[in-house]
Amino acid sequence: MSGEPMEILLVEDNADDVELTLRALRAGNLANRVKVVGDGVEALEWLMPGGGSPSGPRPGRPKLVLLDLKLPRIDGLEVLRRLKSSELTRTIPVVVLTSSREESDLVESYRIGANSYIVKPVDFEQFIRAVSQIGLYWLLLNKVPE
Repeated sequence: MSGEPMEILLVEDNADDVELTLRALRAGNLANRVKVVGDGVEALEWLMPGGGSPSGPRPGRPKLVLLDLKLPRIDGLEVLRRLKSSELTRTIPVVVLTSSREESDLVESYRIGANSYIVKPVDFEQFIRAVSQIGLYWLLLNKVPE
């Protein structure tokens, strides 16, 4: 894994959901370059210089961010807001992958720049299929500026 660029940043605090997502990505042969972080602060530290401050190194630029909304320390909506308001990270596709069925979360996610909003299916097979399709589309078919 070292030396290869990270393709997916998975921002998820639930260990079971992390494992399910990684299993789904493996099923689509997409799990070899995934970085998992457990809260919004870690996500911002990975994606932005100094976690959003002007100083500090920029650890990685994934091709895709899979973002849960209900996160400790800094919630997913605030992470999304900061990513989409920065010139450095604005073009990184962000797929909100959440259990939230709240209309207000859906509307706000799109308003501040989410590229997609997917409610986690409860059924295991549906979840595997959904995550695999997300990975295939955003990593293989979608084109973004470098």
